Amino acid sequence: MSSGADRPLKRPACPNFSSGPCAKRPGWSPAVLGGALVGRSHRSAPGKKKLAEVIERTRAILQIPDDYRIGIVPASDTGAVEMAMWSLLGARGVDMLAWESFGKGWVTDAVKQLTLDDCRVIEADYGLLPDLCRIDPDRDLVFTWNGTTSGVRAPDGDWIADDREGLTLCDATSAAFAMHLPWEKLDVVTWSWQKVLGGEGAHGMLVLSPRAVERLESYNPPWPLPKIFRLTKGGALIEGVWKGETINTPSMLAVEDCLDALKWAEGLGGLDALIARSQSNLAAIEDWVRQTDWIDFLAAERATRSSTSICLKLSDACPLEGEARASAPKRLAKLLEDEGVAYDINGYRDAPPGLRIWGGATVERADVDALLPWLDWAYAQIA
Repeated sequence: MSSGADRPLKRPACPNFSSGPCAKRPGWSPAVLGGALVGRSHRSAPGKKKLAEVIERTRAILQIPDDYRIGIVPASDTGAVEMAMWSLLGARGVDMLAWESFGKGWVTDAVKQLTLDDCRVIEADYGLLPDLCRIDPDRDLVFTWNGTTSGVRAPDGDWIADDREGLTLCDATSAAFAMHLPWEKLDVVTWSWQKVLGGEGAHGMLVLSPRAVERLESYNPPWPLPKIFRLTKGGALIEGVWKGETINTPSMLAVEDCLDALKWAEGLGGLDALIARSQSNLAAIEDWVRQTDWIDFLAAERATRSSTSICLKLSDACPLEGEARASAPKRLAKLLEDEGVAYDINGYRDAPPGLRIWGGATVERADVDALLPWLDWAYAQIA
């Protein structure tokens, strides 16, 4: 077992390892919001220009195809996913993939709220991926790219058919800006600013392929759509949504904060640089796990291991049993929070007991390196 009884001397400069809202980008301060268009209408010319700039910079960094639509929508990633499901599903059968709590939430919406007639649920336990070979390309597909509460991600997009008839709806909230997304395989992609960008909450992003737009303009769902879900009028797409004319009032402070994060990402070198930073954080934890016998990854396969929501569990070699084992992650996280070393690293409430350390691009590798000896120290206190 790793020696962790000695109290470490070095602390992370930033102890924010929460998986959402996530750490702000290095060097952030409220001063970066000085240019926010507060007290002005988001429908004014300067307001629309700011919102359109978010869309333009997002497209450039994520390398989103020119013919895909990008919109800023209400209610974070949740609102974006709900908007897509309520607006697009029901035209054909749908396969719902779920391997963690948020994916299971979309299953609940499809089965119990939308009450879809032809809905197949394909699930897997925490730490595993469902059987992707069961996916039917003639059906719609809803899935999370990266399981935020399980630390299990899709390994690639090869399992999605190029000649599919159905639409793919992908919740990419903890993947966008940290992982390459195969846009040609995805028809709807959603995320929120408060994940990899470290932005503020309440705003979501919705990306639609031309195939998704065609569905929107040709299909009328049999259920009523609230105003904040409506993307068409008179059978045609509402064009303003994709130019920064938001459905409801956005926070211009949050918009300014998002622009700051996007400019920071550009300054680093764009998507590849963001991915490299996240992968470096994962590599640090992988090295530590290899040398530490009381801990292991929740993800069963390395190829599906997330570099953002890095989920850990007590290993089979850990001698703790019963209640002591079940409560160990929570007690360990509380110790480190009290020390001011790591905040919000206890596993998600619906996930198996464990730790969850955010490794997205806004987290510095040096802070991850500084955290790891403290994890050993905290374990030694409770073991």
